[in-house]
Amino acid sequence: MAKLLLVGSDAIAAPVPPASFSLLPHQIAAVRGLEEALDAAPDAEIIVVDARTDPAWARAACQQLAGAAPTHPILLLITGQATPVITPDWGLDDFVLDEASPGEVDARVRLLMLRRPEAGTISGGPIVIDEGAYTVSVDHRPLDLTYTEFELLKYLVTHPGRVLTRETLLSEVWGYDYYGGTRTVDVHIRRLRAKLGPETEPCITTVRNVGYRFSPQPHGGR
Repeated sequence: MAKLLLVGSDAIAAPVPPASFSLLPHQIAAVRGLEEALDAAPDAEIIVVDARTDPAWARAACQQLAGAAPTHPILLLITGQATPVITPDWGLDDFVLDEASPGEVDARVRLLMLRRPEAGTISGGPIVIDEGAYTVSVDHRPLDLTYTEFELLKYLVTHPGRVLTRETLLSEVWGYDYYGGTRTVDVHIRRLRAKLGPETEPCITTVRNVGYRFSPQPHGGR
């Protein structure tokens, strides 16, 4: 059984899965828009982008989700009439027609599950985190991180695209019983950036007067 996240445009009501999906034992959660999708992605295994009503929006959504949630396979749900518009730059892993049989939907879901990273491995752009071995590498280059640096980077990578306040990072990484100031977050971010190297450090950007954001695709600048 897989955990599916069905994502529809925030311009319409929450998407309703086709009957073929509902007949399968997979868990399905439906959300509207990319913001809700990124919030719910950590609890899902496969992201299903609904292109039945707005293929143009779906194309942009696939591209953004492919960068923001690289460990999640993307399955496009589309009508047969719209399939000619699908091109390689969409960034999806597979597509399924809305009139597909339950057996075909199940087969595609199972194939996508096989493509998911091994349990315990988290990827974000060039960064690969092995939770079991407690190691981190950037483009196959191992990093020497302290325990706190490891946990901080892991939290950032598992929440791509979200602006995380210093207070949030303190409570989630250091713990609610930590009495130090938010300045310690800035110090650890600076050390992390130095260890990531000049090509990868732009993955962690500063949001002025708020906190930090992790993006798998470096955008340059801090």
